[in-house]
Amino acid sequence: MTNDRRPAGGARARRRLAVLAAVGGCALVAAGTTAAAARPAGHGHRLAYVALGDSYTSGPGIPTQVDADCARSDRNYPSLVGHRERATAFTDVSCSGATTVQMWQAQGTNRPQLEAVSRHTDLVSLQIGGNDVGFGTIIATCARLGVQDPAGNPCERSYEASGQDALALAVRQTAPKITEVLRAVHRRAPHARVVVVGYPDLLPDDGVGCFPQVPFAQGDFGYLRDTEKRLNLMLRTVAGRNRAEYVDTYGPTVGHDMCKAPADRWIEPLQPAAPAAPAHPNARGEEAMAGAVLHRLAGKHGHR
Repeated sequence: MTNDRRPAGGARARRRLAVLAAVGGCALVAAGTTAAAARPAGHGHRLAYVALGDSYTSGPGIPTQVDADCARSDRNYPSLVGHRERATAFTDVSCSGATTVQMWQAQGTNRPQLEAVSRHTDLVSLQIGGNDVGFGTIIATCARLGVQDPAGNPCERSYEASGQDALALAVRQTAPKITEVLRAVHRRAPHARVVVVGYPDLLPDDGVGCFPQVPFAQGDFGYLRDTEKRLNLMLRTVAGRNRAEYVDTYGPTVGHDMCKAPADRWIEPLQPAAPAAPAHPNARGEEAMAGAVLHRLAGKHGHR
């Protein structure tokens, strides 16, 4: 394999805060090395598929968990895509808490994720960047401030206290990291089709909050929505500049965010009602992301 080095370069609401440790835990889970088993395909069909990513890829809490260290489910979207595409070789090294650093460096006992990619790889999916921007810390900070000022926008004010938007800056600073990951993927698998998977709709797209179910201040819902959209736009742009395709999972999940009723939501709130990590997709959310990836794969092979 090619050796790639990373370049230098109210009371109810308060009770809900207790679950934030679980969110932080998802960002700190150590990694494991288990890869999903290959599934047979028909004659003449060969597809070696490698999935790279963080907890939105691995599916923490969703049954059945096949890797406790990485909180990886066998019903996450890569597993569903691998089955539907009849992958002859399927390796899922996604891991909760992963950042772009874990593409090159071990995460606990888990080997660097890029080591799973080789010249024999035909398809790579990559969903990364949320932890580089600081998803877990953002959720904890905004929930803590939201309880103190539920009608205002304390989180936005906090992140803009220096005179610039710290979260917008974090997104910009993550862009070159994604670029280097994609370049490394292409070096290791020069003939592979590469798809960059965006993040699903976490909060109401209309910006209307649902305090205290999700204990963010009313004025911060729109700010956090826009931050996620900024992250997804960056991922789309970087993908297009680096011979990769972008998969939009935000659009297909609008209307199923963590503020919705349990029967309608695909993203669990800070106190999950379905098996999933707080502020993460449940099984239906992973199915929706799989559908978006499959829709993209069924389209014309191109870099958009």
